[in-house]
Amino acid sequence: MEEWEADDARRRLMARFGRRDTAPELSLRRELHRRGRRFFVDRRVSARCLVRPDLVFPRARIAVFVDGCFWHYCEEHAHLPKANAELWRRKLLANRQRDAANSAVLRSEGWRVVRVWEHEDPSEAADSIDSELARWRWIVNR
Repeated sequence: MEEWEADDARRRLMARFGRRDTAPELSLRRELHRRGRRFFVDRRVSARCLVRPDLVFPRARIAVFVDGCFWHYCEEHAHLPKANAELWRRKLLANRQRDAANSAVLRSEGWRVVRVWEHEDPSEAADSIDSELARWRWIVNR
């Protein structure tokens, strides 16, 4: 995986952006909460990787990530900036590779990983999470 280095000015600028409580994440959390689902937010779940899922259902071992279309290079909505396009393409592809590697680590530790794109309808995303929770409940109660 390629290493991405930013200069100090870029690092300070990017540090101003929050990495949690984005609008798509909040709408999904609101929908799940409305359905009576309780979860942890932005919680580290693995000692082998630093990833912090957006939503965590620890008893069911379900980790939910709400991926932004730009930063996670959505195939439907991704667009590269015109300036330094090749640099951005490499950076965003490295993000996708890192996501896949982190998901693989979590799966190897027994977690179910659910990835939701920011453009998905919160109700449909909540349905997919509900189905994972129902599947877990079925396995536990067997």
